[in-house]
Amino acid sequence: MRKILRIVPLVIIAVAVLLLAVAANAAPPAGWKIVYDKTGKTLRLTRAAGNVNLQLYASYKLNGQLVTTKDYAHNALTVKPLNDAFGKGSLAHVTYRDEKLPTLVQSFYQYPGKDYLLTEFTLEAPSGSIASNYMAPVNLEDMTQMLGNGNNRALFIPFDNDKWIRFQSHPLDFTTLTSYETTAVFNGDTRKGLVVGSVEHSFWKSAVIMSKAANGNAYTLTCYGGAADSTTRDLLPHGALEGHIIKSPKVMLGVFSDWRTGMEAYGAANAVIAPRRPWKKAMPVGWNSWGVLQFKISYEKALEVSDFFHENLQPHHFANRDGEVVIGLDSGWDRFTEEQLKDFVRHCKANGQMAGIYWTPFTDWGKHPDAVIKEAPQYKFKDVYLYAHGKPQELDGAYAIDPTHPAIEQRMQKVAALFRRCGFQYVKVDFMAHGAINADKWYNPKIKSGIAAYNYGMQLLDKYFGDMYINLSIAPIFPAQYAQSRRIACDAWNKIKDTEYTLNAVSYGWWITHIYQFNDADHVVLQKASEGENRARVTSAVITGLFISGDDFSKNGSEEGKAKAKEFLTNAEVNAAAMGRSFRPVEGTGERSEDQFTLTDAQGNTYYAVFNYTANSRSMQLPLERLGLKPGRHYRVRDLWSHTDIDAAQAIGIPAKDVRFLKISAK
Repeated sequence: MRKILRIVPLVIIAVAVLLLAVAANAAPPAGWKIVYDKTGKTLRLTRAAGNVNLQLYASYKLNGQLVTTKDYAHNALTVKPLNDAFGKGSLAHVTYRDEKLPTLVQSFYQYPGKDYLLTEFTLEAPSGSIASNYMAPVNLEDMTQMLGNGNNRALFIPFDNDKWIRFQSHPLDFTTLTSYETTAVFNGDTRKGLVVGSVEHSFWKSAVIMSKAANGNAYTLTCYGGAADSTTRDLLPHGALEGHIIKSPKVMLGVFSDWRTGMEAYGAANAVIAPRRPWKKAMPVGWNSWGVLQFKISYEKALEVSDFFHENLQPHHFANRDGEVVIGLDSGWDRFTEEQLKDFVRHCKANGQMAGIYWTPFTDWGKHPDAVIKEAPQYKFKDVYLYAHGKPQELDGAYAIDPTHPAIEQRMQKVAALFRRCGFQYVKVDFMAHGAINADKWYNPKIKSGIAAYNYGMQLLDKYFGDMYINLSIAPIFPAQYAQSRRIACDAWNKIKDTEYTLNAVSYGWWITHIYQFNDADHVVLQKASEGENRARVTSAVITGLFISGDDFSKNGSEEGKAKAKEFLTNAEVNAAAMGRSFRPVEGTGERSEDQFTLTDAQGNTYYAVFNYTANSRSMQLPLERLGLKPGRHYRVRDLWSHTDIDAAQAIGIPAKDVRFLKISAK
C-alpha cells in the first residue's frame, strides 16, 4: 500500500505514517512527527516525549555551489511500512523537484520504541551522471532547542587516535566546533541530549559542524559527508561520489533523556549496519613488547618474558577467562629468523599462551621511492605511494601507501602466510590512517575517496588474516567491522598523565565498545611510577577493555617492574572487573577528562572508579543518585584494591595520583 500527497503547510507526515501502519497491521511509529513548514521551507521534527521541536533541511554541493532543499519549488511525500535489520517501522520519502536541479529524495526511517530516526537522501540526475563531494542529510537551525537551562555541552570526537589527539567536552561558548562522524549536544545537569552521527562509512568521511547563529543564542548543526582537513589527515579535498543516482551517508538523529544512552545507541546502530567482527574466545589479556623493550626485543628476551608470565602471573589471576594470555611481539620482530618465530610460538603454546605479532600494511618507513618491495619485487615503493599534488604523502614519519595497488595484496598474502606458518593467532596492525587519506588518484580507478580505499584495503586484510585476532592500534574509529578491537587513544605508558590521557578517550568514546568487541587501553607500564599511579593505570585498563601489560620481564629487565607486576597485576578482585566492557562516564562536563566511571554487571553490581589526576588528595561523597542508585537504600561497598568494605554514607578519600575502585552491591 502506498500513499502519495503533495506536502502543504503543516501537513503532518507522522499522521500518514500512522494510518499506513494501522492499515498494514504494523506497529505504530515511535512518536516522531514530521511537519513541512512552508514559511521556513524546512521539515519540522517534533516528538512529545522530550519536548522535541527541530527544524531540518538537507543540502549538497553541485559544481561548487551549495544547494539546499529550500531551493526546490515542489515536494511530495511517499509513505510505506518498513522491515529491515533495525526492525519493523515506517519509511517516509520526501521528494523534492525543480526543473533546474537534480531530483532529491530524503528518506526518514522510524522504528517503534527508539528515541532516534535515521535519514539520508539521494540525488538523481535528469540524464547522465551527477557528482558531489558534499552531502548533508541533517541541517538543524537550532540544536539546543530541547536542552533547557544548565551546563550545556557539545562533544568533540576525533576522526582517529593519532598524534595524541584528545576528545573534548566543550561548553556552548564556542563560535564554531567540528566533530568527526558524530557528536552529542547535552545538558550536563539533566543529561538530556541530542545525538547526531553517520552510521555508514563505505565512501564518506563525515563530520558535524556546530556554529553559533548570527542572532541570539541558537546554534546551527550540520552533519555531512565530505570531511577532509588536517584532523582527517588530508591534504586534498574529499573525493566526489559520481553516478546517475548518488547517496549521502545515512545519519542517526535522536533525542535522549540521557546522552550517554544516546551515544551507546549510536554505536549499536552502526553495528547493525556493519556488525562487529566476531570473536568466540575470551577478551585478550597479556603483554606487548613496545611498552619498555621496544626495539630491544630479541628472540631470547621474548622467551624469557613468556616464562615470567607462566611462572609468576598466570598462576595468580593474570589471565583471561579462558586461562590464556597473549605474548605480543611489536615492531622489531623482523630481526627474528622464521625458525625463531616458530619456536617462540611453540614456546608460548607450551606456556598456555597465544603468540602475537605486529604489522603496518599501509606504510613505507624507509621512504626510499626506488627501493624494491620485498613481497612484490616487480614493483618499487614509488609505484604504490599515495600522492598529493604529485608528491608522496608523509604522516608520522612514513609515506602512505595505496591500499588498492596489487602490490599491497601481494604483501598481505605473503605476510599472512608467514604469520600462519609460524602459528601466530593475534596481530596488532598499526598506522592504519595512512591508508585512508585522500590522494590524486588510486590504482583502482573505481576508488574515488580515501575511506573507500581504506575499506578496499581492510577487506583484503580480512581476506588474508580472517582467522586471526586483529587489534587496530593507530586507526580511524570507522569503519570498525574489520577488527575485534582498537586502541581507544594514542600511546600510553606509566604516569598519571598517561592514565588521564587514556581516560580522556574513555570519557567521551567509551561507546566505541559497541562497534568493536573491545576497546584497548594500550600497554600498562608499572616501573618508574608511584604505587598510586600503578593502581590508576591498571584500573584504567580494566575499565577500558583489553588488559595488556608492557614492562620488561626478561631476565635482565627491571626488577622494580617485575615486583610491581606481581603485586599490581594479580589482584583477583580488580582483575575480575576486567569484563571487556568499557565503563561509561558518570558525568560529561570535565575540563579535560572525566574522573568518574561506572558499569553495572549482569548480576546488578555497580562498579565505580574515581580517579585523582592531581598532586593533592581529595575526598567526596559517593554519588549514589548519579550512579542510578537509591540514596536511602543500604549497600555493601567493597574497595577492590584494599579488599575492605567501606561505609557508603562516609566520604571517600582519593589520594593524589591514585584511584578508588569500588564494587557496590545491594544488601
